[in-house]
Amino acid sequence: MSKVMVGLSGGVDSAVAAALLVEQGHEVVGGYMKNWMNEEGIPGDCPWEQDIEDGRAVAKKLGIEYRVIDLIDSYKEKIVEYLVNGYEEGLTPNPDVWCNREMKFGVFLDYAMSQGFEAVGTGHYARRRVLSNGQAAVLRGADPNKDQSYFLSLMTSFQVEHARFPTGEMLKPEVREVARRFGLPVAEKKDSQGICFLGQVKMSDFLAHYLPDKPGEIVDTNGRVMGEHKGLHFYTIGQRKGHGVASPKDGMAYVVVGKKAEENQLVIGWDNEDSEGLYTRECMVGRVTSINEDIASLKRVEAQPRYRAKAEVAKVEEMDEGKLKLSFGKAQRAIVAGQIMAFYDGGRLLGGGVVEEVASAE
Repeated sequence: MSKVMVGLSGGVDSAVAAALLVEQGHEVVGGYMKNWMNEEGIPGDCPWEQDIEDGRAVAKKLGIEYRVIDLIDSYKEKIVEYLVNGYEEGLTPNPDVWCNREMKFGVFLDYAMSQGFEAVGTGHYARRRVLSNGQAAVLRGADPNKDQSYFLSLMTSFQVEHARFPTGEMLKPEVREVARRFGLPVAEKKDSQGICFLGQVKMSDFLAHYLPDKPGEIVDTNGRVMGEHKGLHFYTIGQRKGHGVASPKDGMAYVVVGKKAEENQLVIGWDNEDSEGLYTRECMVGRVTSINEDIASLKRVEAQPRYRAKAEVAKVEEMDEGKLKLSFGKAQRAIVAGQIMAFYDGGRLLGGGVVEEVASAE
């Protein structure tokens, strides 16, 4: 048995993770990562005070120690700046993936290990396995509707070695049942949604606080002016709603297909493979992180560009500086620079990287 610090977020998943680790005989301490207080007054609900109290109530029920760990400065540096800078540069960053790498299994894991803990436990719906060679691997969660392995795709091998995901072995209804069995006070608490640690804060409100509006023209693929946008950073390729241009009532839909930074123009087109910029067969992925695997040597991987997207088979070619060129057999919709591309071999997570360049589909 080992010493495990569980990130008690105040939700049912992390609470059950802590309960299961206690039941398994581990020495468990709950830790709340205090990352955000919304002192800037951004519109939205950030219920960190209630989450702390819920985490404390869970720890009391389980009879374990509970700590509130102030990581606000690290969060601003590693996540808030990453988000703001990414959108300012016209990218589409993913704060949840980065948060797992830099905060939960970065700063928080460093703190835990400095306090004598051997691992960090979370309520992620992913499975951890120790392979025959002794290396730790991440598999998709047992619940296909809740699988969160995509959000772990930038974790390092070291981080996976020191991670524990007890709830990933169960379906969501089973997690609720375990919470009731332990009599946990959050057994019926609704799941939280929104940006990692920011609570019910809309991304548009978050960005509006840090980046000023920069209005410009919305044009179609022929250059015809269709309306006005608030700022290119508010939009992403493939976006169907919220761009401000009503679609015809004949079943066709306008989507964002491009951004012209120099002209400050947002380009919209039809939601089909004929719209230049919306579909691609090739992209370049950099900042690649692998989990005990030489991804380039595999020649083929299953690549997943978004959380709910289907992983598609792609050829892999290693380029300069460790970057990977992915070539898909069929055109892929809305792969965008800044997105996280996760790599799989069946149900096993191989790692991931950041999309840097996207080629137009021919």
